[in-house]
Amino acid sequence: MSLSGKTLFVTGASRGIGLAIALRAAKDGANIAIAAKTAEPHKHLPGTIYSAAKDIEAAGGQALPLIVDVRDEANVYEAVEKTVAAFGGIDICVNNASAIQLTGTEATDMKRYDLMHQINARGTFLTSKACIPHLKRASNPHVLMLSPPLDMSPRWFGTHVAYTMAKFGMSMCVLGMAEEFKPDGIAFNALWPRTGIATAAIQFALGGADAMRQCRTVEIMADAAHAIFEKPARDFSGHFLIDDTFLYGEGVRDFDQYKVDPTAVLMPDFFVPADIPPPPGVKIGA
Repeated sequence: MSLSGKTLFVTGASRGIGLAIALRAAKDGANIAIAAKTAEPHKHLPGTIYSAAKDIEAAGGQALPLIVDVRDEANVYEAVEKTVAAFGGIDICVNNASAIQLTGTEATDMKRYDLMHQINARGTFLTSKACIPHLKRASNPHVLMLSPPLDMSPRWFGTHVAYTMAKFGMSMCVLGMAEEFKPDGIAFNALWPRTGIATAAIQFALGGADAMRQCRTVEIMADAAHAIFEKPARDFSGHFLIDDTFLYGEGVRDFDQYKVDPTAVLMPDFFVPADIPPPPGVKIGA
């Protein structure tokens, strides 16, 4: 199934995983609403909504760059309506926008706590809510959260409880909305990487250049998301998917293609449950 002519509303799509998902869909000829805050170049981070739009159009898609703060209800609804006006509807909503700070309770100031919860949990709820009326009219509607399985192991909470709560809030939207909107045939799923993904979060928050070498590229998440969107929405909802395990089930066998450095040992990501082992032949560091 091609995504040609489908319309995606993607938060945080100016760079990283969000942009990669948009570009993969653009290769099919999809329409992409780039819903992100970055209108001016950042001093450290590449990409704006306008550079992303050029990349999407060069890849074969149609792009609508929108300055969106997912914390602002009016801003989100306005962006959704502009998307519908431009492309005639919304087929897929991708909740990718996220904030991270890996600190313990005493080291987490409340301003940062609020930011993570407003962008991750509240922003996901709000963006999904705004898109749902239009998704109800789509032929194969999907909502995808870039969030982890709901594994209640204390190991994921003890060192950075505020961040874990915020990310799990996104996943709880999957759990609840998949059930709530089952009669409407809207699929709600979560996708999470087994390893670190080479993005700005790794480079600037989690270890710099050495850590980037131990990551996979954003393309693994883009390919997995694309495969999810190809599924019949009524039959494929409420899943918490790990990228390589899901792709293995879809027939992918070459996972070395996604390694930043073919010689490096892959860095494990947070939140991957112990009972979801890597595909055969895939080795992950400690």
